[in-house]
Amino acid sequence: MKFALKPDLDKALGLATQALFVSNPNPRVGCVLVAPNGHVIGQGFTQRAGGPHAEVMALRDVADKGLDARGATAYVTLEPCSHHGRTGPCCDALIQAGIAKVVASIADPNPLVAGHGFDRLRAAGVEVVVGPGAEESRDLNIGFFSRMIRGTPWVRLKVASSLDGTTALNNGASQWITSRAARADGHAWRARACAILTGIGTVLDDNPRLDVREVPTPRQPHVVVVDSQLQLPTDANLLMDGRDCLVYTASANEAKKAALQARGATVIHLPNANGKVDLSAMLRDLGTRGINELHVEAGHKLNGSLVREGLVDELLLYLAPRLLGTGRGIADFGPLTALADGLALEFKSVDTLGADLRIVARVQGRDSF
Repeated sequence: MKFALKPDLDKALGLATQALFVSNPNPRVGCVLVAPNGHVIGQGFTQRAGGPHAEVMALRDVADKGLDARGATAYVTLEPCSHHGRTGPCCDALIQAGIAKVVASIADPNPLVAGHGFDRLRAAGVEVVVGPGAEESRDLNIGFFSRMIRGTPWVRLKVASSLDGTTALNNGASQWITSRAARADGHAWRARACAILTGIGTVLDDNPRLDVREVPTPRQPHVVVVDSQLQLPTDANLLMDGRDCLVYTASANEAKKAALQARGATVIHLPNANGKVDLSAMLRDLGTRGINELHVEAGHKLNGSLVREGLVDELLLYLAPRLLGTGRGIADFGPLTALADGLALEFKSVDTLGADLRIVARVQGRDSF
């Protein structure tokens, strides 16, 4: 059922986007409290993990103004939580404040909540309406929904290439194919992710930092390296500044493992039958570690492995208006014997950034969980 969004819920969705770089691994939620006379009396969004949720922030806003929330309607983009974590249940806070009605976009997929928040509210006599803004809230929290329902993060593959699909020349040169505007936008997508994934080939070739520098951010995402033979140098830039670095390997080299762990890395042994890292098992492990969105910035080989194994959910593609001819492609998989075997995508958005194009394309059917 489609709903016409009310201005107050639209405002709550806008507040939820302010939690984009802040709330991981918790969902991005916004809340607006409206008095019976139609005036907005409080608003808030989810803070850093362990901090107040959107509903509590909105109630604090009411209190700070010296106003009364009794009889108000709460417009919230996700079902108020009903369990005790690092914070108390938001549904109880709303009930205690005398909220008369809750308009929520979508149920919380967390099994600890999953409708229980709505049940508690209704049992306390609070009117509950569910559905307005569901698609927008789910898209904003696609990684959280993925982790809660599938047990794995939402995998977004970021690529910068020429118009003919070259991501690097044969000699490895790739800086810079796209414009500064595109690179800054890429950093914003890094900032919203819980973790950035790369392969050991990229580390050895480029020694990247893979941090967020081009946009302000209150937190740096974790960094994840697929390193089958445990070749990661102990002085790699990824290990600087106390970054939380997860290294997935198929190697049993205990000496190198100890050296990397001494530099602050966490080394996880997850081999497959071919002596490579078991990528599916890696995603499941990342899910247990609270990773919602996994932002991939890797080379054509690891990209190809992720595509081949059906692990990619979405592509974030920056296309520069130039042709570079023969070089390294986007993803090395195949060869295919039929066109129908190709990876089918659905364009979610196409935008210009400076001279470049940004395309967000979702793998068909991947968001059907």
